[in-house]
Amino acid sequence: MTEVTKRILVTGGTGLVGRAIQKVVADGEGQPDEEWIFVSSRDADLTSSSETKALFERYEPTHVIHLAAMVGGLFKNIRSNLDFWRTNIHINDNVLHSAHESGVQKVVSCLSTCIFPDKTTYPIDETMIHNGPPHSSNFGYSYAKRMIDVQNRGYSEQHGRRFTAVIPTNVFGPHDNFNIEDGHVLPGLIHKVYLAKQSGSALTVWGTGKPRRQFIYSLDLARLFLWVLREYDEVEPIILSVGEEDEVSIREAAEAIAEAMEFTGELVFDTTKSDGQFKKTASNAKLRRYLPGFQFTPFRKAVKETCAWFNANYATARK
Repeated sequence: MTEVTKRILVTGGTGLVGRAIQKVVADGEGQPDEEWIFVSSRDADLTSSSETKALFERYEPTHVIHLAAMVGGLFKNIRSNLDFWRTNIHINDNVLHSAHESGVQKVVSCLSTCIFPDKTTYPIDETMIHNGPPHSSNFGYSYAKRMIDVQNRGYSEQHGRRFTAVIPTNVFGPHDNFNIEDGHVLPGLIHKVYLAKQSGSALTVWGTGKPRRQFIYSLDLARLFLWVLREYDEVEPIILSVGEEDEVSIREAAEAIAEAMEFTGELVFDTTKSDGQFKKTASNAKLRRYLPGFQFTPFRKAVKETCAWFNANYATARK
C-alpha cells in the first residue's frame, strides 16, 4: 500500500474550481501518495487569523491550493471595491502566513487576468502584471490579487518558500455562480437564457456584446492545477488559458448558450449597461512551452456540458 506523503488542502474547495478539482481527482487524476482535503467557509472564516491558523493545525497540510476569495461579476465589483479589497487581503495574508508558519512545502494560489493593467499592449503575459493600474471597475479585487504575487516573492526571497500562483482567464463550468446580478458573464447568460426560454421572451444581454474574452472550462483548469502543484517550480505566476485564437465575443458566447439550450428567441443588447474592459487577451505561450500537447475542451462542447448541468440542477444552481 502506497504511503500518503502529500496532504493537499484546497481552500474554497466547494466553489467552481474546487469542485472541478474534486471531480478530476475522483475520476482518476489523483495519485496514491496524495490525500485531498477540500474546505469551505463552513470549516473556517479565513478572514480570521486565529481560525485560519486553527484550520492548518487541524489538517497539517504539506501542500495548499488556495482558491478561497470574495468574488463577483462586474456590477458587484463596481458597487463594492473596498469590500473586495479588505476581504481578499485578509484571506490571502492569513492563508499564506499560516502556510509559512506551519511549514507547508508548496502553495499554489489563484489569481485572475483582471489584475493586469487596464492600459496595456496585447497579448498580456506574466511579466506585465505590475505595469500600471488595473481597470477602475474592479480595482479592489485586482490589487488584492496582485498582492499575492508580491507576498509569494517575499516568502521565496526571505524564507525560501515555494509559493506560486496561476492566472486563469474567464473560468466557467458546473457549480458556477449562476446569479444574474452578481455572477460572471457566462453563467449569468446561461441563467438568463433559461428564464427567457421559460417565459417565451427575448434574451437581453447587458452591454454591446462586443467585448472579447478567453473562456477556460473548469475541468481543464483543474487538470492544469494538478500539473502546477506537482511540476511547476517557478515563483513567477503562469497564465492558464486557451490560445489567443480561441477568444470569443460576448455576443458569440450568448449565441453558443442559446444554441446549447435550444433557445430560438430574439437576442437584444442593452447598451445602457457597462461593457467593462473591452478585451484582456492573454498569451498562453509560457504554458505551451511547458505543455505543448495539452488539449482544451472545445468552447461549444464545454458550454453544452455546463448548460446540461445547470438544467439538471436548476433548483440549487440558480441561487
